[in-house]
Amino acid sequence: MSKGKSIINQDSTLDVIIVGGGINGAGIAAEATNRGLRVGLFEAKDFACATSSASSKLVHGGLRYLEYGEFRLVKEALKEREILLTKAAHLIKPMRFRLPHLSHLRPKWQIKAGLFLYDHLARRCILKPSRQMKVDPADGLEKNITTAFEYSDCWIDDARLVIANLQQARLAGAEVRNYCQVIKSEYERGLWKVTIFDQQTNLKSIRYSRVLINATGPWAASFIEQYTPETSPHRMRLVKGSHLIVPKLYQGEHAYVLQNKDKRIVFVIPYLDRFSMIGTTDIPFEGDAYSATTSDEETAYLLSLTNQFFTRQLDTSDVIDNFSGVRPLFEDMAKDTSNNEQKPMSAQALSRDYDLTIQSVHNAPPLVTVFGGKLTTYRKLSVKVIKALEPFLALSPPHSEPTAPLPGSIGLQRAVLLNQVTSAHPSLAATTVARLVAQYGTAVWDVVKNAETHNEIIIADLHRFELDYLVENEWAFTADDIVRRRSKLHFDCDAQALLRLENALSIRRRSQNDLHLK
Repeated sequence: MSKGKSIINQDSTLDVIIVGGGINGAGIAAEATNRGLRVGLFEAKDFACATSSASSKLVHGGLRYLEYGEFRLVKEALKEREILLTKAAHLIKPMRFRLPHLSHLRPKWQIKAGLFLYDHLARRCILKPSRQMKVDPADGLEKNITTAFEYSDCWIDDARLVIANLQQARLAGAEVRNYCQVIKSEYERGLWKVTIFDQQTNLKSIRYSRVLINATGPWAASFIEQYTPETSPHRMRLVKGSHLIVPKLYQGEHAYVLQNKDKRIVFVIPYLDRFSMIGTTDIPFEGDAYSATTSDEETAYLLSLTNQFFTRQLDTSDVIDNFSGVRPLFEDMAKDTSNNEQKPMSAQALSRDYDLTIQSVHNAPPLVTVFGGKLTTYRKLSVKVIKALEPFLALSPPHSEPTAPLPGSIGLQRAVLLNQVTSAHPSLAATTVARLVAQYGTAVWDVVKNAETHNEIIIADLHRFELDYLVENEWAFTADDIVRRRSKLHFDCDAQALLRLENALSIRRRSQNDLHLK
């Protein structure tokens, strides 16, 4: 061996390195381990910290996509909706959506035709069919609205769906790490050599893999250009969607779909029992997706539309919270045949679907990139990604079926579980038990195993035993990781509470470091 030349340890080489810890990356990691692959997943910040925690939190077919003729996408999404009702049973719940009818926007025949397709494009075993209904004055809608159409879709906790998939991957042997940024990817002797910077330890490390999967969402194109030897086959068009959180607008567990004269629709959705979530907007975005915030114009747009439908009038003082996410839409370049030049496609031609590309030039190890995607179809996308690796990797038959439950949904009987946890831990408030069961499902037993001895309240409804669980089992590192993405307790926390939580986390880390030094 020549001086200075290193030997790659094939035993430590991963089959797949996934960059990006949103829903697509998490789903791909779960599916890759399900096919017997050795997997590493690295996320530059926290899991689900961008688009995957800033969605409308819906598992749906996309009723409005029917207007654009995207029947295949809707059919696939409707099929996946049924699968997720079983697979993520502790995180998902059926929800009825009411579309108040305004004849000058969409005629009844058009709505009825769309809902008929929505009911029948895919097999529906659990959810109720659509119907036309009269509006009750108690619903709080304007008096001129007398008719509505009601159909079924589902609500889901998007960030916790990401965590559940990552837990599934880790249980099957995947290396899963957040706050680990991939800062360089290069070819070395038929493999990907990936340099990773761990922001928690300030250390760099190198991992090798046979395939590199780019699941960075809004950063898909820029990741290729900045951190790999390749160039992106697609341009990315970024679109920002913003949501407002306001006090609960009406009684009932149903949601509303509000039509606007610009042909957009806005959802008003019950949120965390106490609030209503209003969204989303759909505007072009430039810049770093991490910096996306809700503009005054978006707030005014959402409040104005809501006020057109509800008797209770809202203004900016009613906005308790807001959040914005950036959705990536992939853009092909259309060729101008007159002068053989390429020009960008129009916004209307951009697909709301997803696309997978594989780049492997001159026998270089393959780079797979996910462009676009929807929360609802993440599992189907993940299956397609791993299927596309067949020419490059030896895949085992799937270890589990598509409907196999994620951690937390295994053997779930929600009402029984609620009673069991209440009986086993009478010191916990009923609201605490209900929240824990809703968040963790059957994994709640791992959360509360030390509830009697570690019952100190850190902030709000967060006890020491839950904090320990989140740090040790769900990769929680900062206060925001815990209160915004893992628990949704930020509505009960002020700045001082968050500071106390950060201090508690710092003390915990110092204590662990001291133990390691000993």
